[in-house]
Amino acid sequence: MARDMRGAAAGLACLALGLAGCTADGPAGADPGPPRDGGTLRVVGSSDVEHLDTASVASVGGFGLTRLFSRTLLGIRASNDIGVTMSVRADVAAKVPTRGHGISADGLTYTLRLRPGVRWDTAPPREVTAGDFERGFKRLCNPASPSSSQAYFLPTLRGMAEYCRAFGRVSGRDPAAIAAFQRTHTIPGVRAVGDRTIVFRLIRPASDFLNLLTLQATAAAPAEYDRFLPDGPDFRRNTISDGPYRIASYRAGQSITLDRNPAWSAATDPLRERHVATIRITFGQDSPDVVQQQIEAGAADLAWDQPVPTSVLPRVRADPRFAIQRTPSNSPYVVFNTRSPNNGGALARADVRRALSYAVDRSALVKLVGGPSVARPLHGVIPPGSSGFAPSDPYPTPGDAGNPAECRRRLAAAGAPHLTLTFPYRTNSVHRQIAESLAANLRACGVETRLRADSGGNFYRSTIADPAQAREGHWDIAAPGWTPDWYGNNGRSVLQPLLDGRLYGPNSTNYGGYDSPDVDRLIDRALTASSPESAARLWRLADQRVMVDAPIIPLLDRSTTVFHASRVRNAQFLPTASSYDYSRLWLAD
Repeated sequence: MARDMRGAAAGLACLALGLAGCTADGPAGADPGPPRDGGTLRVVGSSDVEHLDTASVASVGGFGLTRLFSRTLLGIRASNDIGVTMSVRADVAAKVPTRGHGISADGLTYTLRLRPGVRWDTAPPREVTAGDFERGFKRLCNPASPSSSQAYFLPTLRGMAEYCRAFGRVSGRDPAAIAAFQRTHTIPGVRAVGDRTIVFRLIRPASDFLNLLTLQATAAAPAEYDRFLPDGPDFRRNTISDGPYRIASYRAGQSITLDRNPAWSAATDPLRERHVATIRITFGQDSPDVVQQQIEAGAADLAWDQPVPTSVLPRVRADPRFAIQRTPSNSPYVVFNTRSPNNGGALARADVRRALSYAVDRSALVKLVGGPSVARPLHGVIPPGSSGFAPSDPYPTPGDAGNPAECRRRLAAAGAPHLTLTFPYRTNSVHRQIAESLAANLRACGVETRLRADSGGNFYRSTIADPAQAREGHWDIAAPGWTPDWYGNNGRSVLQPLLDGRLYGPNSTNYGGYDSPDVDRLIDRALTASSPESAARLWRLADQRVMVDAPIIPLLDRSTTVFHASRVRNAQFLPTASSYDYSRLWLAD
């Protein structure tokens, strides 16, 4: 117990200091020794990726997977020190631009040169060009599988909003029409100059633009992708790699196997390495206990989408294979479907949502996921360690244990004493237990919940990301999670994608369709603030305004518990992927 409390206190101190220099909570592993090449890394978990196309990828698992075969202009390097991972580094770009050296004096033009020797795994291999990166940006708005990351670029890049509006009128079922639009239309703010230079022109200065260029959604896209429907079945069978690994086999819902990309050169890649010969990811195992047993027995090496089961945490605390990695997040949180017609449209009303905010027992959820060294109650949208965070508790309850009497009283005052809510939940990890705990909280308020298991990656791919399902009332509440796409100056990577009403649509991460002009105006002011400090103040105001409307119920700021097999060496963590970097580890046998 003393060890748990020390870990929690150290973690919170790190967050208060902005995370710099903070490391994982757990025993340090032995010196990994010299790298050893070869062998098969065996990764086991529950659900397939919701998107395999980098234009659409939006989950932490997808980020960790796609960076193995799809590179960006800038990026981050994995480390067990989260402060190290916050640094923006060059990837395919030859160097990170700075003011006067690639960034214009007015902060509106960014010019990046590509490093030579980065090649696609084509026959014969050919160099990645600036045009491939321009194509990647054009694909963000494709109507077949639009990217949630376009939210970052619509208010930032010149002409992006107009380009996307026009692209939205193209059939999302016709790959030829999609490709033709991309070839015949340009984004004024994204321009390839020859094969080795790409120029970005901004609407207004953005202090986080370099961070945006680290996102997997901005990866280069080869011309061959024009043949396929974005993220469709044919696309998933025909990915092309410019990273250390390539997809050798994709079996939907069953497995992904990656092998070495012969066109990749370590000399051209400052962020990744390549040691194991094969990476095999197997889906279909929903039980975190079974996954943990397989790793401890040496039958698997890493978990794909399962944290270490809460029940085994006391036993593995001192195990050098175990760590608690700091990943400040809003994970999970309750989102209300404000577009649901159920219950007479009650969830569209802020007074009903505010009443339900008093129901939640966060103290029980902390215990479910492993205790205070793993998670802390969260009461606002923005988690600690992120721009705009400030401690708050707009709907306080004794001991964070919920107040069903207050919930009942407020529901009655709102004229909604009897609600029935459809609640889909993810089947991996502890999500079923979390859903059951929340359902019990609501039951104490007189609210009936209809729990529905949602497996196979559909939860994020379609259930809560499809506005049609929201409008038709297929769900009322859900408990997704959100890990920022980057740390540091990251206000827009938390609040904007979750709650900007102008971004609601297919694949949007504003799952509940919340729309507030007041919040949108605060977002715009934060994005155009003259300094990170001014931006942080405006993000904080936006957070406070959101919580008045209560479109979501923040639950936990949760770290990631990870465990690897005994033969795994040099496990380096990627916080934005909530996993170890598969490219940098090696196997001892």
